[in-house]
Amino acid sequence: MSLSIALLAHSTNPRGGVVHALELGEALDRLGHRATVHAPDAKGDGFFRPAACATHCVPAAFISGGTTALVETRISDYVRHFEDAAHRRFDVFHAQDGISGNALATLKARGLISGFARTVHHMDAFADPRLAALQHRSIVEADTLFVVSRAWQDRIAETFDREATLVGNGVDTARFSPAPDGREGALRTRLGLGAGPVILAVGGIEQRKNTLALLDAFIQLRALHPQAQLVIAGGASLLDHDSYRQAFRHALRASSLPPGAVIIAGPLPQADMPALYRIADVLAFPSLKEGFGLVVLEAMASGIPVVAPAIAPFTEYLGADDVAWCDPLVAHSIADALLSALAPALRPRLVAAGKRVVAAHGWDATAAAHLPAYAALAAGAPPHRIKDMAYA
Repeated sequence: MSLSIALLAHSTNPRGGVVHALELGEALDRLGHRATVHAPDAKGDGFFRPAACATHCVPAAFISGGTTALVETRISDYVRHFEDAAHRRFDVFHAQDGISGNALATLKARGLISGFARTVHHMDAFADPRLAALQHRSIVEADTLFVVSRAWQDRIAETFDREATLVGNGVDTARFSPAPDGREGALRTRLGLGAGPVILAVGGIEQRKNTLALLDAFIQLRALHPQAQLVIAGGASLLDHDSYRQAFRHALRASSLPPGAVIIAGPLPQADMPALYRIADVLAFPSLKEGFGLVVLEAMASGIPVVAPAIAPFTEYLGADDVAWCDPLVAHSIADALLSALAPALRPRLVAAGKRVVAAHGWDATAAAHLPAYAALAAGAPPHRIKDMAYA
């Protein structure tokens, strides 16, 4: 049976949950279903990249308040959109985050939809009790839950006494590959890159991304690679990271690093991202908490080695010899891992291992893992137990 599926993301920005939603929608279409990815879009710029599935930008109000006001406004934007019966002509509603999960919970409570699914990529530790309550509601009110890693499947079971279907993640090897596309030279010039090596961090300057520890490790790396440059890309987020970013800039100013050693590139056009990976010598991703870490697969598909933290969920889908492992709490360990990934003897082995990891992660398999729960939701009987999909 072909299903019509509404996928809801929190924004149109290139964050992991939004990437997942677009890739999932495209894969569902390839499997014969009809997916439409929704997201609030206050600026009217559309999604960060064109999509091969249907998309819908939900009209969103401009706000001047903080994170809590933003979250509550975006929930209201979604509710207002789906109050129109013409916008609810879907068999399945699937939220990718707490904002859209709360909107669907409200619609369900009002009898406008019969139920919904929610993917829990990860959970944040909110100081604001209102945000914490909204995150909790978006999970407990969902009729079925999905997760992308066993670590979060276990966390859901422990915290909520709920079962979640493990669906994994994928990577688009047509978009991310080692083959140059002609953007590399201009991008190097635009970013001011020299001989290198170039250390790439993706995700912006955030506590969860462990950017301060990475800066410390990079300073140590420069003792042996004095021409090394650190490029920090991305960072478009709905959450408030200003205090951490200020701490990072203070640490950078207090360091002895020369101008140009650290390049804060910010969000880049999605068309530049494959070339950005290719001009880098290593991806540094010593994150403290992730649902999965999609950029690891993107870097591997682009042919560069990866430094990753020796914690779940990375240890679930990466083998002992697939990456240069580090202790993310110890800057010296991150520096040692960077040195290992750059070493001529190890780098080719890490690149080859990355190809094997990428070959095991396809979006079509991820999409197929959703289908039993989708069918149950469409039939009005959400399952309590659905067999997990192992990483395929």
